[in-house]
Amino acid sequence: MCLHAAAVSWYREFKRLFDCIPCVEVQTLREHSDQVLHLAFSHRGHRFSSCSKDCTVKLWDTERPDGNISLVHSSSMRQFNWGYTQFSQFNADDSLLLVSGVYLGPHHSSSGEIAVISLENYTLLSRVRNKPYDVFGCWLNETHLISGNLHWIGNMTSCSVLWLNKAFQDIESENVNVVKRLFKIQNINASTIRTVMVAHCRRHDNPDLVLDYEAQSQAQRQKGHQQRQHQPLLFDLGTSGSEEEEEEEEEACQREARCQGLSAPHHAQPTISTLEHVMQSRKNVGPMELEIETHVAQMMGRAHTKAPDSNLIEPSEPGEGEDKTYLLFTTGSLTYSPHQIGIKRIKPDQMTTCGPVLGEERSSDEFFDSLDHVIDIHGHIIGMGLSPDHRYLYVNSRAWPAGCVISDPMSPPPIAEEIDLHVIDLKSLREERRSLRAHRAFTPNDECFFIFLDVSRDFVASGAEDKHGYIWDRHYNICLARLAHDDVVNSVAFSPADQELLLSASDDSTIKVWRSPRMVRLAQAPARPPRPRNLLSSWLSRNKNSTSASSVNGKP
Repeated sequence: MCLHAAAVSWYREFKRLFDCIPCVEVQTLREHSDQVLHLAFSHRGHRFSSCSKDCTVKLWDTERPDGNISLVHSSSMRQFNWGYTQFSQFNADDSLLLVSGVYLGPHHSSSGEIAVISLENYTLLSRVRNKPYDVFGCWLNETHLISGNLHWIGNMTSCSVLWLNKAFQDIESENVNVVKRLFKIQNINASTIRTVMVAHCRRHDNPDLVLDYEAQSQAQRQKGHQQRQHQPLLFDLGTSGSEEEEEEEEEACQREARCQGLSAPHHAQPTISTLEHVMQSRKNVGPMELEIETHVAQMMGRAHTKAPDSNLIEPSEPGEGEDKTYLLFTTGSLTYSPHQIGIKRIKPDQMTTCGPVLGEERSSDEFFDSLDHVIDIHGHIIGMGLSPDHRYLYVNSRAWPAGCVISDPMSPPPIAEEIDLHVIDLKSLREERRSLRAHRAFTPNDECFFIFLDVSRDFVASGAEDKHGYIWDRHYNICLARLAHDDVVNSVAFSPADQELLLSASDDSTIKVWRSPRMVRLAQAPARPPRPRNLLSSWLSRNKNSTSASSVNGKP
């Protein structure tokens, strides 16, 4: 094992790996009354939010003088007919909180909704429809968020519409659009777009210090020619649409379905979940009809999908390119279980709701947007997280058997109990060869749920269904710690201000607070008494001062 490029010595690395891992439990928060599903820190690290099956979103303070974490605010979403809260995210300046939840519709069907809460006075600013609910939603910038909507245009064929929404409508923006269609993407074989997130990928003129080992070695050799003394490199740390618009979108999807020779199923309720729709289609339509539908959808999709712009997604070379904003999401092409990472470039002119609400493509035959890049994970994706500099995407997945062939989209392959943690370089747009494995999951493929992970400068952490959270080192790909709970660990979160503080959330209804041995030792150390002054040095100092005063007064 080689010393990574940012390290000064093996001694310091040993101290970091032994003493700076947040693996000591210092506090257990029990204010939630049901399973805790997700945790999210503010960008400053002074607050974090938690979502739970008890249908509340809670805000917590991490900057108390005694070092303990305390509850600041709790909001229940049951008054809006939510079943539970499942995800939250702070905007860039920590002034707004996006909360995603499951909305309970008629006939026990469920869709999703996003709420925007002001962190100044905890008032609700807006609510945005979100379908399916596991799109989650995300911030694009300080004032705009992305949501999804799903339209079935066949038994296994649908289109996902991604919307850009202004977080709130103030007086000045009454005559300005608050919602705009961003992308419209065709789905086949019962797959849908889920888990959207935004990556702001900046130019990396210097080699990355975590995984780009070849560039590191070359940089070290060049640096060695210039100077012999080793100096470590530095890390680069870097409203809902109106009902009229939704009805127009639904009518457009129906027209597109007829254009493709498909008929939208009459049994699908507007708010029905994806899996329920798939199961109903399985009962009402034979396998031959479903296979024909897939072939027709693929053929017509090629005829009605805009060609990708290769200039938008070319991998960046060192010292070249420009800052890029990518929309990342899970999708699929073989079955309804998400097995691919879709990447779509968001251009600068698409980052505002100004301009046409639905775009001029309404009258065009090319009414679908193509994906700019797709990475197939060959397994069921159950979690994603970005590195702090947005260079790397970490993906939790449960692998399919090697060489398996999917003949029926309704019957995805069995999945492994082991969770693989893949690493995708968003600079080169390829998966790194090294993947991490230590944690496990046991839920079957048709009931799989999300295991949220998080990434800090040096570490990556993830929950698991084996009642533990896990921490790995990003530089050496080794598992460093297991964090015990009494039930499934759903989410983990590093403080962006201090990676030696980690939170974990579990089905046991608790949030555990973990700190490093070093931080615990510093917190427990008694305050040092003032050091006694040395008598000799005190006498010499006093004598020197008196001599100086005599000289000023003209005395010998």
